[in-house]
Amino acid sequence: MEILVIGGTGFIGPAVIRQLAASGHQVAVLHRGRQSASLPAGVRTFRGDRHALPFMRDDLKQLAPEVVIDLICYNQAEAEGLMQAFSGLARRVVVASSQDVYRAYGSFIGLEEAAPATAPLSEDAPLRESRYPYRQFAERFGQWVHEYDKILVEQVVMSDSQLPGTVLRLPFVYGPRDHQHRTFDYLKRMDDGRGAILMGERRAAWHWTRGYVENVAAAIALAATDERAAGRTYNVGDPAAMSEMEWAQAIAEAAGWAGEFVTVPDDALPAHLRMPYNFAHHLDGDTRRIRRELDYKEPVRRGTGMQQTVAWQRTNPPAVISAERFDYAAEDALLESVQPRRS
Repeated sequence: MEILVIGGTGFIGPAVIRQLAASGHQVAVLHRGRQSASLPAGVRTFRGDRHALPFMRDDLKQLAPEVVIDLICYNQAEAEGLMQAFSGLARRVVVASSQDVYRAYGSFIGLEEAAPATAPLSEDAPLRESRYPYRQFAERFGQWVHEYDKILVEQVVMSDSQLPGTVLRLPFVYGPRDHQHRTFDYLKRMDDGRGAILMGERRAAWHWTRGYVENVAAAIALAATDERAAGRTYNVGDPAAMSEMEWAQAIAEAAGWAGEFVTVPDDALPAHLRMPYNFAHHLDGDTRRIRRELDYKEPVRRGTGMQQTVAWQRTNPPAVISAERFDYAAEDALLESVQPRRS
């Protein structure tokens, strides 16, 4: 099968491409050239801006992709450009979405109010009523988040009768090449020899669906090559969501850390450890549909994935580390004050 991957040199893309190539598919990659990645022999690479897709029809005809996997479609305009560019050329489009589309996520980050979900979030769970969820964080993430909204992307992709779409709602993804360094805050404390790590009680009990990068890539590759996925939306992630405490403990096991986690009331935490989220709203995605309909199974065990993640993170720390995030003096002061309760 001829497959074009848009945005294939970032975090998840190289893993998707490796799995497609290993299965014998002909893969081409369209990317901006901002990141480098080691790709299998035979994979064709093309530099180009996704915003120019509607004006690249002649080049796209030469590629003749049967399926297009778009890993970096973030807003309505990009989705419209994607569908316009490949209408009449490709047989199907597969788009990486996010589980931030759910109403539970809107409530988690404080954009809307709703009763906490009482069961894992299926693909039919209520979506956010609010739009553009990260505009409040534009100073931190950049101006591109002003137009970001995966709900609008999904609506465009799944409403084109001429070009069937498949939507994959991705979880919290971790693993080698994770530019967000999702294990770093815990791992640094462990490697710095901290004997105890503080955690808020509500956060410790909060669940979020996670997925190791190779397993998420396997789900994307499967959905792209299995025609049963046409017109379908799937949650992707581990079979059961870990609590934050279980996540931290998994990092500790892979890191060989023998310290202890100490839970305290969330509002008692030092300022640098407090988080402005409503932890009553769990982000627990129900991933049974993709397993049932496409026979999906994770190729990498969780323990193995975490070991590989920790090994990579240790040799690839963030380029800039904020000292404020690791105020050990403030943490020690609180740990000393709760010592009697821990003994």
